[in-house]
Amino acid sequence: MFESLGNKLQDILDRVGKERQLTEAQVKAAMREIRMALLEADVNFGVAKEFVAKVSEKAVGQEVSGSLNSGQTVVKLVHDELIETLGGKSIQPELKTEGNVWFMVGLQGAGKTTSTGKLALHYKNKGRRVLLVAADTQRPAARDQLEVLANQVGVPVLKVADGETPAETRRRVDEHLKTDFRDLVIVDTAGRLQIDETLMDQLADLQTAMQPTETMLVVDAMTGQEALNVAQTFDTRVQVSGLIITKMDGDARGGAALSARSVTGKPIYFAGTSEKISGLDAFHPDRVAGRILGMGDVLGLIERAELADIKAMEVKKPGDFDLEDLLTQLRQIRKMGPLGDLLKLIPGMSRALPEGFNVDEKQIQRIDAMISSMTLKERRNPKVIDGRRRKRIAAGSGHSVQDINKLLKMHEQMKDMMKMLGRMGGKGPGGKGPGGKPPRLPNLPPNIRR
Repeated sequence: MFESLGNKLQDILDRVGKERQLTEAQVKAAMREIRMALLEADVNFGVAKEFVAKVSEKAVGQEVSGSLNSGQTVVKLVHDELIETLGGKSIQPELKTEGNVWFMVGLQGAGKTTSTGKLALHYKNKGRRVLLVAADTQRPAARDQLEVLANQVGVPVLKVADGETPAETRRRVDEHLKTDFRDLVIVDTAGRLQIDETLMDQLADLQTAMQPTETMLVVDAMTGQEALNVAQTFDTRVQVSGLIITKMDGDARGGAALSARSVTGKPIYFAGTSEKISGLDAFHPDRVAGRILGMGDVLGLIERAELADIKAMEVKKPGDFDLEDLLTQLRQIRKMGPLGDLLKLIPGMSRALPEGFNVDEKQIQRIDAMISSMTLKERRNPKVIDGRRRKRIAAGSGHSVQDINKLLKMHEQMKDMMKMLGRMGGKGPGGKGPGGKPPRLPNLPPNIRR
């Protein structure tokens, strides 16, 4: 989402960061460029203006500290202010031992029902006993959709009947909890239009009856500046306690998400990162700021590895890296999510990748299929794979012999690179290869490179 904004800010800060001394005029020129980049990304005008004013105030006359020169100090100030704009510290919904009732509100199509299912999985994995309440009686099949999600997650769901009053809903929930203890109840309400007073009144009545401990507003990041007006309207009527920003993996300019915390004064609890039921992450302002400025998100990468239960491979000599190892690594990495998303979490990688770079996930599946069609002996000793075996593997995996040849060649290149890195022992200048030259990477199949 923040790719365009991130590239522009990185370009500006790259130029500024090289300067050992900055004049007041240079700072003002850089701040004008940053303000324009923010406005073009659909950041709220007031937020952009305040952002630039704060950075400018700190930058002019700023003393150079430690090993940072003037330009690098400005980069640090922009990074720090970006974190503050996004909310400073990461804040999560308050959870008591029991009696937690969470209310999900928002516009039609914002992703409330899907986010409700994602929240159920997120907290079930944390050991919570979750009950979902399907209270969206306005949208056709909304209750059925939540029931499908509940079955995927493995939690019960209570479906509100047509014409049921808020008091009756509360009574039915209480009766359910007497026979099936649950310490977290998440209520999926009907989508509203903020201009529809009747629907807003119904929402307020249900809130009064349910007495939620948290009221979360689900905001579609694709709606731009209108999302901020929506947030303020809902907060006036039902006192929103926090936000969930959906479709953060989309191609929106990202300004609304960037402005949400400052304009509403409400913390962003979570961000929807994919359409998968597991695609919900706690919102960390420092990590998002790091991604925007190309600094990566190493902690996010580690967390994904932990969630996927990635285990370290058995240590082998570089020359012993076989196709079985390659298959194991590919499968472990795929557990962590789309490879393209993982690359963006690595510091500096967003700028290092060529423009238009795209990872073809299907190509990785093809590699998996080809290796899976080999015998264990062939995987551990690819040299035994002669012409006859190649034809058999190609037929078994649904690929051509040429594809098998490319895979075997790629594996040999990877082995050669690992041997070279092993000989270097990490002693090359600046972490590079002999003579300060970077090691030559293997020629991946075209669909993986671009």
